Amino acid sequence: MRFIDETTLKISAGHGGPGCVSFRREKFIPRGGPDGGDGGKGGDITFVSTTQLGTLQDLRFKRSYKAENGLHGSGKNKAGRDGASVEIKIPVGTMIKDMETDEVLFDFTDDGQRWVAAKGGRGGKGNTHFVTATFQAPKFAQPGEEGEERTLKLELKLLADASLVGYPNAGKSTLISRMSAAHPKIADYPFTTLTPNLGVVKVAEFKSFVVADIPGLIEGAHKGLGLGHKFLKHIERTKITVHLLDGTHLLDFTTVPDEEEGASAKKGAAEMFRLYKAIRKELELFNPDLADKDEVIVINKSDLFRGQPQFLNDVRAEFKALYEEGAKKSTRKLLNKEPYAISCASGDGVLDLIHTVWEKLGPESYGPEAMK
Repeated sequence: MRFIDETTLKISAGHGGPGCVSFRREKFIPRGGPDGGDGGKGGDITFVSTTQLGTLQDLRFKRSYKAENGLHGSGKNKAGRDGASVEIKIPVGTMIKDMETDEVLFDFTDDGQRWVAAKGGRGGKGNTHFVTATFQAPKFAQPGEEGEERTLKLELKLLADASLVGYPNAGKSTLISRMSAAHPKIADYPFTTLTPNLGVVKVAEFKSFVVADIPGLIEGAHKGLGLGHKFLKHIERTKITVHLLDGTHLLDFTTVPDEEEGASAKKGAAEMFRLYKAIRKELELFNPDLADKDEVIVINKSDLFRGQPQFLNDVRAEFKALYEEGAKKSTRKLLNKEPYAISCASGDGVLDLIHTVWEKLGPESYGPEAMK
């Protein structure tokens, strides 16, 4: 099934049925008077959120929905039947906007929420309602009101507590498979992940949080390079960004003789910090609020440096110094004192990362209200 996270719909509520012009015709009852019934109400168009759907795939091919019109009133004061309403099921996390103004009309953040997007027209009144003491035979009735019509834009934003961002092949899919029971596609070539993945991370009994794995970003994503910014909207609701850096970029600096003590670590940290800032820039260009979320910075593939643990520790310390210098005027917070060193392949350090994210989220901050 393709991952569809945007679509447009044209919806039309039902028109109200017209009232009836009728007069009582019954043997032995002269001048029976008006007995025209009211028209039925037009059907509504209602959206209902459900956790049983994960994408907007079901709405991809049917772009127009129309509710039933109310039926005419009839004689003997019989009201017309109300038109049948239409319910459209959508996944939790769907945001509905007005197509013309881009105004957010409703944001579905919980299961079972309902919102009437287009109200059906009221049925017209029959001529019975217009009788007065001096006007006892009205020969007119109300027409039914027209139902609402509008064009809507539906945009799905996945609900997650934390998000994984980074370059392609940094190990995000492997990390989410380590942290949770998710089984994303994992391969040794860039852009393996083409759609966001969600995983539930179990911390302890009755304690868990949701993490989202976003397809890899590259420099120039705002210009459409790579997969562009197509999926970044799915991390707008998250509280924490886990920024994953590929440790293989440090290998070039482990074989270069130091001109002075620690020079290799400084150069390696500078390169990692450059890559980190490039991805942060893409986040800022998409939505400045993304760049102000609390962060956990992680250097993956630490197993490559088991023979050089001091080098990796020096890189982490130098990276922390560069980060603190660059973050002096920023509101964002570095949750870990220095970048975590983990290995998604072996699982080293993953548990500490999970507990750091959980401690920041906390039980009181978990749930739909915290994601708005």
